[in-house]
Amino acid sequence: MSNPTTAPLAVRTLRDIALARSGDKGNRATLSVIALDPNDYPAIERLLTAERVQCHFAGVVQGPVRRYALPDLAAVHFVMFDALGGGVTRSLALDAHGKTLSAAVLDLPL
Repeated sequence: MSNPTTAPLAVRTLRDIALARSGDKGNRATLSVIALDPNDYPAIERLLTAERVQCHFAGVVQGPVRRYALPDLAAVHFVMFDALGGGVTRSLALDAHGKTLSAAVLDLPL
């Protein structure tokens, strides 16, 4: 039986409190993160900065990341420039679509 004082703490991720949607247009990807419970929105707004999202997608997003807070929707929205290898129709990447980015952002630890 494990000792509760030495048991590892479960790491919570953004997936535990939010859902995400993403898309693409040209060489830009968009990403929205929406709190499942509006009471969790302040934490999402505080933790999910443009810098953190850009760092999380280092190697994918080559340009700036702009963040837009949407408190009435309990969401934050990101526009990521130079994120799709020249655009979906120009990229040689196997799956360069922005739609996959929503699953990846939910792995961020809280």
